[in-house]
Amino acid sequence: MNFKLDDKDLSILQLIQEDSKLTANQIAKKTNTPITTVFAKIKRMEELGIIKQYRAILSPEKLNLTTAAFILAAVSYGNKADGAPITQREVAEEITRLSEVQEVHIITGDWDLLIKIRAENVNDIGKFVVDKLRRINGLQKTLTCMVFETVKETTSLLRVIKKKPTESL
Repeated sequence: MNFKLDDKDLSILQLIQEDSKLTANQIAKKTNTPITTVFAKIKRMEELGIIKQYRAILSPEKLNLTTAAFILAAVSYGNKADGAPITQREVAEEITRLSEVQEVHIITGDWDLLIKIRAENVNDIGKFVVDKLRRINGLQKTLTCMVFETVKETTSLLRVIKKKPTESL
């Protein structure tokens, strides 16, 4: 179900995405909105699942995880030991259990999965691919793309919202 977000909703979401530690009082002042309205709008957007959760964004550099890579993976679609076919979704789920993995996407095209990982250095990326990733049953081949520099990385979705006439919050 789609809901139309008004300008106040979008302003509140933008402030929360920029700093989720802002109080409702601070948001109310910044948006020139009564605090009760801010509380109600935030609660409604949480209930609707528009706001899924609040979290801290950690600095990979400060945690010595300065090396990132994107890995394209192909699934073999063979059979498991019990004879049941291996699925793309099962392989993706297995990959999500690896601690280095930040993202796993099922994609179209010549490859089946796109995986984002972080590690301390290129050697650790190589060890991850050889010793962990390629051992997953149903994984046929991989292609690792090392990140030289990240120009943009964001969790913001507000720039892609298209205003359509739908239900209002």
